[in-house]
Amino acid sequence: MAAEEWDLYGRLIKDYDGNYTYEGINGDRLAKRFHAISEIGLTDDGGSRRIGFSKEEKQAKDLMKIWMKEAGLNVSEDGAGNVFGRLEGKDHSLPAIMSGGHVDSVPNGGHFDSPLGVLSALEVVEAWKETGYQPNHSYEIAIFSDEEGARFNSGLTGSRAMAGEVDMELQRTLVDQDGNSFAKVMEDIGLSEESFAEAARDLSGIKTYVEIHIEQGAKLEAQNLPVGIVSGIAGPAWLEVDFIGVAGHAGNTPMTERQDALVAAGDFVRTIHQLPGKVSDSAVATVGKLHVHPNGANVIPGKVSLIVDIRDIYADTRNELTLRIIEEAERIADNCGVKANHQQNLEVTPVPIDDERKQLLSLALEKHDIKPVEIPSGAGHDALIIGHHLPVAMLFVNSKNGVSHNPEEWSSLNDIVQGVHVLKTYIESID
Repeated sequence: MAAEEWDLYGRLIKDYDGNYTYEGINGDRLAKRFHAISEIGLTDDGGSRRIGFSKEEKQAKDLMKIWMKEAGLNVSEDGAGNVFGRLEGKDHSLPAIMSGGHVDSVPNGGHFDSPLGVLSALEVVEAWKETGYQPNHSYEIAIFSDEEGARFNSGLTGSRAMAGEVDMELQRTLVDQDGNSFAKVMEDIGLSEESFAEAARDLSGIKTYVEIHIEQGAKLEAQNLPVGIVSGIAGPAWLEVDFIGVAGHAGNTPMTERQDALVAAGDFVRTIHQLPGKVSDSAVATVGKLHVHPNGANVIPGKVSLIVDIRDIYADTRNELTLRIIEEAERIADNCGVKANHQQNLEVTPVPIDDERKQLLSLALEKHDIKPVEIPSGAGHDALIIGHHLPVAMLFVNSKNGVSHNPEEWSSLNDIVQGVHVLKTYIESID
C-alpha cells in the first residue's frame, strides 16, 4: 500500500462517537497517535513490521518518548531498551502504579497489539493533565522491548529483563533469522549484552501493574461488549513427544506387521482435543509442529516428533492436563506397538488475576455502564512476567473477528476509548 494512501486516522475517526471524549480522554488524539505509530514499519499490504530490537521498534519508542515528555513525564530507558515515563505522585514514599505494553510487532502484524497498551496508559496521563488531577502514587508508563519475540523466537524479552528472569548464558547464544548474534543486534541499536544484563530492577518500588490489550478472540464481540476483564494469563508448557516405530517399505510390509509411528501420532493428536475440557474450562492443548521421519512417500514412518502446547491460567490444572496427555501418549503407543518418549521443553508459571483486582475492574466497568465479563488470556503478555513478582490486572478490548497478528487486526475507536476510561477509573480506584 502506498504511504500516501494510508490513513489509519481516517478509518478510526470515521465512526467515532464524540460523546466518549470526556474527562480529558480524547478519541481524536488517540486516533492521530495510532496513525503516527502505524506509519513506522508499514508493510505493502497495510500491516506492521516492527520486530523486536529493530530500528523501527526504536523509532516508535522515540516517538512515544516525545509524547511522554510533552505530557510532563520524566523519561528514562534501561539497558534492555525498555522505556519508562514517570509522573510523580503526591506521596513519594508510596510505590508506583505501572501500566503499559509494547510497540514491537510480528513480521506482518496489525496496528493495535500493543500500541493500544502504551497509548492508553499515556492517555490516562493526558486526561489527568487536562483535569488537574495528581495521583497519590507515582505513575509509570512502561514500553517493553521485544514482547512478540519475532526476532529470536523468544518473547517477553524486555519484561523478563526488568524482572530479572533472563538466562544470560542462553541469551548470548541467540541468533536471528539473518544470522546476527544477540550481541550484534544490541550493538546496532546502541545497546550491549552488558547493558541488557544490568536491566533487572528492584520491583519493590512498584505497587502493581495493569495492562490493556486487544482480546485476540471474539468473546466480547459475540456479546457486543467493548471491554472485558482478564481472569488470568495462561502459562505455556511445551511437551515434546516422540513416537518410535520401525520404518519399512510401503509396498512390501503387510498391514498386520507394521509398527507405524504416524498412525500412533495421528491417534494421539485426535485424542488430545478431548482432554482439556476434562480438567478446566480455560485449559487448551495444541499440536502445531510435527516432523515425520524419514518422510518418504513410499516409506512407513519410523519416527514422529511433535510438540504439544499446553496452557491454562492455573498451574495445577495445566499440570494435570500435562500428565493426562503423557498417559495418553503411552497408552496409544502401547496399542499401536510403538514406543513413546517425552520431554518437557518449556514451563512458564501462569498468572491468575486475584479476586480483589477483578472486583475493582468490575466496579470500573459498571461505572461506565459496561457489563463485567471475565475472559481467560491464552496468549502471553508482559503482565504474565510481571505477575510472577507483583499483583497485576488486565483488560481486553473488543477485537473484530478475534483477528490478531495480522494486517486485518481491528478494534474500533469507540471501544478503545471506553477501554481507556475503564483503565483510568481502575487506576484511580487503587490510587
